[in-house]
Amino acid sequence: MKYPIGIQSFADIRKRGFVYADKTAFIYRMALMGKYYFLSRPRRFGKSLLVSTMEAYFLGQKDLFKGLAIEKLETEWKTYPVLHLDLNARNYEDEESLKAELNKHLVMWEQGYGMTTDSNLAPEERFYNVIHTAYKQSGEQVVVLVDEYDKPLLSTIDNKPLHDAYRKALKAFFSVLKSLDAYIRFGFITGVSKFSHVSIFSDLNNLDDITMDPRYVDICGISEEELHIYFDDSIRELADANGMTFEEACERLRKQYDGYHFRQNSVGIYNPFSLLNTFAKKEFNDYWFKTGTPTFLVKLLQQNDYELHDLKGIYVDGDVLSSVDEGYDDPVPVLFQSGYLTIAGYDPELGYRLDFPNQEVERGFFRFLMPYYTSQQQSSVRGILNKMTSAVKQGNPDDLLQTIQTMLAGRSYMVAGADKEKDFQNTLYLIFTMLGYNVQVEQATSQGRIDITIQTKDYIYIIELKLDKTAEEALRQIKDNHYALPFQTDKRKLYLIGVNFSSETRTVEKWVTEEHSRWVFAF
Repeated sequence: MKYPIGIQSFADIRKRGFVYADKTAFIYRMALMGKYYFLSRPRRFGKSLLVSTMEAYFLGQKDLFKGLAIEKLETEWKTYPVLHLDLNARNYEDEESLKAELNKHLVMWEQGYGMTTDSNLAPEERFYNVIHTAYKQSGEQVVVLVDEYDKPLLSTIDNKPLHDAYRKALKAFFSVLKSLDAYIRFGFITGVSKFSHVSIFSDLNNLDDITMDPRYVDICGISEEELHIYFDDSIRELADANGMTFEEACERLRKQYDGYHFRQNSVGIYNPFSLLNTFAKKEFNDYWFKTGTPTFLVKLLQQNDYELHDLKGIYVDGDVLSSVDEGYDDPVPVLFQSGYLTIAGYDPELGYRLDFPNQEVERGFFRFLMPYYTSQQQSSVRGILNKMTSAVKQGNPDDLLQTIQTMLAGRSYMVAGADKEKDFQNTLYLIFTMLGYNVQVEQATSQGRIDITIQTKDYIYIIELKLDKTAEEALRQIKDNHYALPFQTDKRKLYLIGVNFSSETRTVEKWVTEEHSRWVFAF
């Protein structure tokens, strides 16, 4: 079987015989039932291929659709003028970058319709003229397909002047769609995030956002049903190559790549990029994460002093998930829309419960964060974590804290956010989570909240953190509040650990450890 890894051209996939999960019935329904659509999906999830498929359909390229669902649905196969704008193929480093990208497409369209390029006109004026000319020359309404409209905005979240300049330019450019509504047959816009203050959402009040629409949850990605329709032979080959049964391979695929939910009570969706790479290489790996994680996500977390442990199981309203506000003071919508969090449940009173979709994302996300919270190079993180894993596994809390102290020593003051206590707790939570053990933060007891609890097969560690105080004070709080009481009947060895963090050195200043005796409690 031929796997279209990185291929985003529908025509290329069909002509060269690559496997294609048929999404054409969705396209026919959209073209029949509506006019303007917006879809948000994570990167590498098939948005560009979907846009390319739409382009082939509206160009009337019937031969490409032989054997697909739309072949039986469509009877006219009309040809429309198609304007396909892809904003993903550029690094947006200055104000001229966006102008250059828009100009590249505008020149191509103008030449295609025999128009003279007038560089004195603003991009939105030229866009207006192109749509008008295409309609007049063809006698048909125009199809406008915009892929990754938000790439310039996501690239400049941490550069407000440039971000505002891009937002202003895009607002003017897309406002043309509303003024030329009578000339447009179909409009489809994709992106990772929905920026509520860009005019395609404020001006086009009839734009149908299908991001969380139950009819389109699997318009991108691979559903469980599609996995077995198209890839059962691939799963068998994968299982044989890894000494697994078919059922074991399915379970491993599910844990590592499944789990994306774009609304409550919907089917889980597999990451298509990771699936295809796994089948082609016959090896399980974190393929999606290796294609790069935007650093702006880390900047959002740190700028807002977001508590990392809150990412798992957080409840939010639907409005929070649907768009990103102008202040970017909440990283959760961006994390959800980018695919790092997904809908794991729904409560009518509490709202949507979010969590990491699968093992690839959770493991990769925390691994990616490590250098930003510890100032360690990615290449050295694995070795340091191995040392800490050994210390935890063997019941050596002093070795564990010594390694952490060394790991954090020399951290830059520019590493984290303004709240030093949250920064310290986030860093330790991140480290302990990466060790792969059962880690709980802010665990509630009848006497208070335990900062960090780590549980292994043989040991339990109760850790209290202080900032610019003393390690002895931290240990005393564990004892005074009887934090060990919930583990009184547990047979594992229990360590009480008080840790003081210095805001001056930005690392562990001192720690004290004590093995706890379960039979002594002072009430």
